Amino acid sequence: MQKRSLGRGLSELLSSVGQVATRGIIDIELDLIEPNPYQPRREFAEEELAELASSIRVHGVLQPLLVREGGERYQLIAGERRLRASRKVGLITVPCLVYSVDDLQLLMLALIENLQREDLNAVEQARAYRQLMEQFGMTQEDVADRVGKSRPAVANCVRLLSLPNEVLEAIAGGTLSEGHARALLGLRDQPARLYDICQQVMNEGLNVRQTEELARKSSAVTSSPSDERRTKLMGMTHQVSDPYVERMGNRIQEALATKVSVTWALNGTGTIVIRYNDMEELNRIADHIAPLGEPF
Repeated sequence: MQKRSLGRGLSELLSSVGQVATRGIIDIELDLIEPNPYQPRREFAEEELAELASSIRVHGVLQPLLVREGGERYQLIAGERRLRASRKVGLITVPCLVYSVDDLQLLMLALIENLQREDLNAVEQARAYRQLMEQFGMTQEDVADRVGKSRPAVANCVRLLSLPNEVLEAIAGGTLSEGHARALLGLRDQPARLYDICQQVMNEGLNVRQTEELARKSSAVTSSPSDERRTKLMGMTHQVSDPYVERMGNRIQEALATKVSVTWALNGTGTIVIRYNDMEELNRIADHIAPLGEPF
């Protein structure tokens, strides 16, 4: 399966809504430019800003910032790093292109720019997706289409926000990865146990698979049935309810970009059901799972 492209780029998104710069490149005083209130990125590495500042000191700002006019001042659309680095250098003005965009377009442009640069961590992405849905009434499918992701990818990302703030801070700070966070989702109704495992993962430097196994065992201990009930249930299949199995099902569904159902039994066996809507989708799934080799 071909990787989906990252939605619309900034220029394409602007042109698609009939937006063109209201004037050519102009120099605007830094003091007149306000930050983008919808900027999804919250973490800016000082080392990266210092490197960019050094480049700007030598070469200047090579790519204009995008701004929108608001009375006598301007609001940043895209170019937060360039703006911050320019202030570090002590520039008075920066080159800008001025557009007239609404709040939704302002958020979309900032989100797409950061996704294209891979500047957002998983928590920042999740919060931006949720903001698009809550503030602008978009569905998960709407968001997925606009940013070039699959709907399950957007849904799984937003689910991370159900984790405690301490875990989200660890993800945002780079101590835990998105994979670690997904492994911990099954324990979110057991905050004390989740916190203990989170600390163990960070202290021991466990990888994602080790974290998944630790979370699975912890969940099994909490919800383990009695010996008599276990005997009756052995070999019986159930729709996904085990957090570990659910995570595996979500991974398969995201990879195939189609509906996947997983059943499991306490003896470790189970089934995976992959659904398709037409022959074209079946061919796509088959090509992804078992690609044909080169013809002889």
